[in-house]
Formats: sequence, structure tokens, C-alpha cells
Amino acid sequence: MTVTTAAYATDQLPGETVDAVVIGGGAAGLNGALMLARSRRTVVVVDGGAPRNAPAAGVHGLLGLEGISPGALLEKGREEVRRYGGLVVTGEVIAAAPAAPSAPAAPSAGGDPRFTVTLADGRTLSARRLLVATGLRDVLPDVRGLAGHWGQGVVHCPYCHGWEVRDEPTGILAVGPASVHHALLFRQLTDDLVYFTRGTGLDEDTRARFAARGIRVVDTPVSEVVSAEDGGIAGVRLSDGELVPRRVLAVATTMRARTGGLDELRLPLRDLPGGMGRHFATGAAGATDVPGVWVAGNAADLSAQVGASAAAGALAGARINADLAVADTDAALDAAERGVTRA
Repeated sequence: MTVTTAAYATDQLPGETVDAVVIGGGAAGLNGALMLARSRRTVVVVDGGAPRNAPAAGVHGLLGLEGISPGALLEKGREEVRRYGGLVVTGEVIAAAPAAPSAPAAPSAGGDPRFTVTLADGRTLSARRLLVATGLRDVLPDVRGLAGHWGQGVVHCPYCHGWEVRDEPTGILAVGPASVHHALLFRQLTDDLVYFTRGTGLDEDTRARFAARGIRVVDTPVSEVVSAEDGGIAGVRLSDGELVPRRVLAVATTMRARTGGLDELRLPLRDLPGGMGRHFATGAAGATDVPGVWVAGNAADLSAQVGASAAAGALAGARINADLAVADTDAALDAAERGVTRA
């Protein structure tokens, strides 16, 4: 699901080629941009304003900023990037593609690549390096009434939301084998837990383990999620008409990296087992097989929380700066050998 947040102030696009364009202005993208800007690199963050965690009331498990709202965190991040000369632009990237490298080409293995980034309104950017931090989208199971409670009564991560829903009557809407582990984690948070198998099957050993922990198993198919008068969840309606009262539902979503506008980069993708999701395949510090392109955050690591995504963005930003430093030195050496004075 995608939730668009309120608009925020946007900077003007520069006319010249910048050192880096960051596609995505979440924790990973902004922290990557911060590292680059603090290294005196020209950097532009392009953000569509639809972070994955927009429906959540707060960010949790982030030391020093526990409970901060997602919007407030990103606003602080944008301010910090701008403090060091970075730009943050509101826009949707519809195409990012390799362009001709600088001439004369640097003698390093990857040369000094160039990329053209096109926005939905027709504006373009030229960049030496790209940091893809587009995040992911969560695909919910097709259960009537479920999507409307996403991020409130319907949660996916025990570490992100568990404390806030502790001791509530909770249900696990199974989607596959991953839901078994999900149930064990949420059992730590409540004594009142119901596991709706939804036709996924459950072996006898797992049923025995659930019984030992007091987890009730319901095999009757789920018909819909019923809303309460207060706007929350009243319970789960089964196909036989029974209403199982629940206030919270936990679902292991299918997580897919946002890839829109990135096809021309030909970045490799990797599938998780059991159809759990798809993400960009990366190496150390988010480097990809495409010279000049890094990926950080949930687009590369589907399980990363905000803190891990921010750390990955910082590391990728540092590696991009190091790569640019090598390219700058190669170009300076080439110019010196040809007797050309360069800045």
C-alpha cells in the first residue's frame, strides 16, 4: 500500500551536473545525502512524498528519537541535508538511465559515469552517481476490510508496533510459513492470540507448539475484517458467519522494492523464498553491478527498520564519495599528463 504525505518545501533543480542524485527521501536516502553533502558533494534528493511508514503514529526502536512521528523525522532529515548545501526536490522519477561518461574518459575501471534522471513533470537532472533509496511497498492479502486498517489495527512488525498493541486480543492472518514465526513473536506481546490458517496448512508439530503456548488455531476460512464503531477493528468474520473478536491483526506482507522509473538501469533483482518479496541485489555497502549506482534501505533490505535503513544510507553515501574521490584523482592525473590545468 502507498500513502502520500503532505507536501513540503521544494528546492530548485540545478542546471549543472551534480555529484549525486538520491532517488527517495526516506531515512536511507536522506542519510546518504547527508553524508555526501557533509563531504562537500553536490547532491539532490528527489522524493515523491509517499514513505512506507506514513500511516504509523511513531517510529520505534530508534535510539534517541523513540516515538517520533515519521513526518517529523523526515522533516528533520531534510533540514539537516539542506544545512550542508544539499537540495531536496519534490517529484516523481519516471526514468533514470546511463548517459555518456565525461570526456576524456577517466582511466579507472568504471570511468566516470553519467546518468540522466527525468521527473514526471519533464524536468531532468544530470548526475555522476545515483543512490536508489526508493523503499518498498507492502502487498496485503486480499481480505475484505483489511486494507483500511493498515498501519493502525493491522500491523506487520512486532518490533515496530508490538509495544503499542501489547495485551490486545490479536489475530495472525496467515499467508504462509513465515506466519508461524510471526505468531511466536506476537505471543510474546499478548496472551490472547488467534492464528487464522486461511488454508495455508499447519502440521501437527506446529499445532502442538501453538497449543503449548495457548495460541488458538482457526481453520475456518476468513471472510472479512469487521470494523468497530470507534473506527478500529471489531473482529474477523469467518465463512460460517462466526465473528471472532479481535482488536489487532498481524500480517506478514509481501514486500516488493519500488522499481518504478528504474528499468533502464537494469539493476538485478532477487526474490525471497516462498514469494515473500523482491528486492534489489546489492553487494558491500549497497553497490550494484551497474557502475555508479548504489541501493540502500528497504529497496535492498526488506527487513530493515528505520535505524538500519539510515545506517545503510550513510554507508552508501560514504562509498559514493570515495568512488568520486578516485574518479576526481584519475581525471586530475589524466589532465596533468596531457598538460591541462584542472581545478
